[in-house]
Amino acid sequence: MTGRCRGLGADLVLEKCDLELEVNGRDHHTADLCRDRLVVRRGQPFWLTLHFEGRSYEASVDSLTFSAVTGPAPSEEAGTKARFPLASAVEEGAWTAVAMDQQDGVLSLQLGTPANAPIGLYRLSLEASTGYQGSSFVLGHFTLLFNTWCPADAVYLDSEEERQEYVLTQQGFIYQGSVKWIKSIPWNFGQFEDGILDICLTLLDMNPKFLKDACRDCSRRSSPVYMARVVSAMVNCNDDQGVLLGRWDNNYKDGVSPMFWIGSVDILRRWKTSGCQRVKYGQCWVFAAVACTVLRCLGIPTRVVTNFNSAHDQNSNLLIEYVYDKFGEIQRDKSEMIWNYHCWAESWMSRPDLQQGYDGWQALDPTPQEKSEGTYCCGPVPVRAIKEGDLSTKYDAPFVFAEVNADVVNWIVQEDGSMCKSTNNSQTVGMKISTKSVGRDEREDITHTYKYPEGSPEEREAFKRANHLNKLTDKVETGVAMRIRVAQSMSMGSDFDVFAYITNNTAESLTCRLLLLARTVSYNGVLGPECGTKDLLNLSLEPFSEKSIPLRILYEKYCECLTESNLIKVRGLLMEPAANNYLLAERDIYLENPEIKIRILGEPKQNRKLVAEASLRNPLTMPLLGCTFTMEGAGLTEEQKIMDVPDPVEAGEEVKVRVDLRPCHVGRHKLVVNFESDKLKAVKGFRNIIIGPA
Repeated sequence: MTGRCRGLGADLVLEKCDLELEVNGRDHHTADLCRDRLVVRRGQPFWLTLHFEGRSYEASVDSLTFSAVTGPAPSEEAGTKARFPLASAVEEGAWTAVAMDQQDGVLSLQLGTPANAPIGLYRLSLEASTGYQGSSFVLGHFTLLFNTWCPADAVYLDSEEERQEYVLTQQGFIYQGSVKWIKSIPWNFGQFEDGILDICLTLLDMNPKFLKDACRDCSRRSSPVYMARVVSAMVNCNDDQGVLLGRWDNNYKDGVSPMFWIGSVDILRRWKTSGCQRVKYGQCWVFAAVACTVLRCLGIPTRVVTNFNSAHDQNSNLLIEYVYDKFGEIQRDKSEMIWNYHCWAESWMSRPDLQQGYDGWQALDPTPQEKSEGTYCCGPVPVRAIKEGDLSTKYDAPFVFAEVNADVVNWIVQEDGSMCKSTNNSQTVGMKISTKSVGRDEREDITHTYKYPEGSPEEREAFKRANHLNKLTDKVETGVAMRIRVAQSMSMGSDFDVFAYITNNTAESLTCRLLLLARTVSYNGVLGPECGTKDLLNLSLEPFSEKSIPLRILYEKYCECLTESNLIKVRGLLMEPAANNYLLAERDIYLENPEIKIRILGEPKQNRKLVAEASLRNPLTMPLLGCTFTMEGAGLTEEQKIMDVPDPVEAGEEVKVRVDLRPCHVGRHKLVVNFESDKLKAVKGFRNIIIGPA
């Protein structure tokens, strides 16, 4: 940008403004975003170089005043407009410009931004005057992000390892499966991939609060609490032109199955290229992962967490009540739900709007379940408030508390219509709350951040505070116990046994009826068809004895009705007619998919061609049709991401595909792979690739 300032002396002519993309990108941890634009983090100075033509800037003659504005109606009152002169020193907490060096006609500057400035796209202008005359011109545009490296920023983290993991890392894992068999799913967050930052800014400008009052919305973008709430609402499309449409009925033919996605990038690009039309389809981990991508891109430290045995308490009584008939079949219309697992996001920030002690990790849930202040969003709520049972805390503490603490009551409907309470010690809500470890491809259990140890005085105090009366009653111990046992692991396509393991700890002989039932189940607890059953009318239990009753589950029974969650629920109902006692036990079984093997061919160096080979062996006794590999990450182009395999892939046959990679940057990359066919769904694999300098 060039400009001319005429005054009493010689003209001051600006030849160009250099935004110093390389040095600013390095200093602000935005190098991946600064290839053709300036992206910096608030509360930290950035460099700017002005090149003058004809004569140099003279402080005694020339006056330079800068202007930074964001949003469609910037104002100083709203904090979206700042005018600041060239000063002699940086002033903390204010917009400042300081001359750092001058060589002939080149003036090097540092511009400082407040650590609480609204984030977003800014236009930077300069007014230059000599004497009574002057002119102004645009120096360029820059995008301002939250800054977890700045102690004055509300998203400040003091651990460099955690900053790297929760802001800069572009790949990770999401945990699925069942509480007894936790499965890690690789995910490409891709927050620094081409176009993603622009899409995130578009998402902010599409939110209803911006459309209603753009000036107020842009002003409030200084707050990570506000931003997290906006993103939570905009990732689903229930109230707005949000990103994802949720669906849970296993009918995804007019879109993409939620299990098919392996990253956020494809989803966000589809939303943008379709004119911000909803993308079909998402489920909880997809909603949480896309929110994680957007929030990390904006600079807010964020992670995806999974809660196993997650309660959906619709009437806010902290009770999940299941009603069964005398055959152990659940009466769906009379029951609330426990999901096998449920994923949400956590973001790190201070909470100046709340009492002291609630800074840190905040839970936010973009999956549309219940409305919050009239909108389908949830949080952010301090994880610490959940642990303490402080349900008056903003936002949506009762719902999140119930997800990890609700009590479960089981009722059996008698022949006369009356209901008898059953004992079930196998259903505990809120277990193995999981997230990826910092700097390692391993699971970290963070249950202790949500809950005190079971039975501890602190747990009892938290339940009192939450008025969780059910949890304060002592559990009734029974003389007979039952649990469901399984083999060490069960793989897709195999036949296997599960066992009802029953102990009689009384001095009496008992005659019972045992019903064993296996049904396929979706991760959100919705049951499918039966795939195994056994009914023993007269089961004798000797005093102080143990018994193990097997149930055989055949592939031919579950193959057609298994959902993409790969889950089977086994339930046992033990009835003692003489005493009218009922004992329930259940277990969710995860069937393990075959392994995708990934080899990297070539020398892993910057800008060198590499070849990735992905292979999978058909573990079934029948051929596979419609086989497709999908890949994300590691420098892949759009055209390379989907590779079809010729039909059929016979039983036991190994199928291979190869794709060219060209990683641009030195460092760690992750290639994420998904395999789909008519009988094998959502098989995931990944490979870390360490790229060295050329």
